[in-house]
Amino acid sequence: MEREDFIPISALQHAVYCLRQAALIHLEQAWEDNRFTAEGHVMHAVADKGGGRWARGLRRVMALPVASARLRLTGIIDVVEFHPQADGPEVPYPIEYKRGRPKLHRADEVQLCAQAICLEEMTGVPVPRGALFYGETKRRLEVPFDAGLRTLTEETAQAFVEVMASGRTPPPTVLRQRCRACSLKEICRPDAVARPARAWRSRMVAQLLGEGTAEP
Repeated sequence: MEREDFIPISALQHAVYCLRQAALIHLEQAWEDNRFTAEGHVMHAVADKGGGRWARGLRRVMALPVASARLRLTGIIDVVEFHPQADGPEVPYPIEYKRGRPKLHRADEVQLCAQAICLEEMTGVPVPRGALFYGETKRRLEVPFDAGLRTLTEETAQAFVEVMASGRTPPPTVLRQRCRACSLKEICRPDAVARPARAWRSRMVAQLLGEGTAEP
């Protein structure tokens, strides 16, 4: 795979949430903005300007490009703080801006962990943690990059690299609760899968009830 075939780190956020959604966006170039994605664009407006500065005694770099040849990832980190150490090099601390509030799933954490893995590969310095800044709470949520999160991140990256290399979008699955907030719901049409599944279940129930009440 050539460098131009690297996948964007942001795709992992979609891939861990739904592999089909990620393929629709990054393989088929299908995308529809909704209120949530529009608010996300506003959240990134300041960070995307790039540049570096000092704040609270820390060197901060905004819109930092990163990549990982091992995972075939590339992207831009909103903000990276470089924390000084008394007996070693500065430790990168990635910060990703998000709209809303912390989520029940790990999509945001996977995206942030992928950024850390890229930083580690580029700098040779371990990155043990980073932070997600949520617009609704106006607070940082620190994320430790433990073994479980790193495994989930690497498995998600590998799975989506394979999807992109195959050129085939995974088929829709049965309608799930998370589908209701998806901006691609009308394109994905998980309800097209859900309807036949519900009809099949109804037929099976009817047959079972019919068998149970039939005369001996």
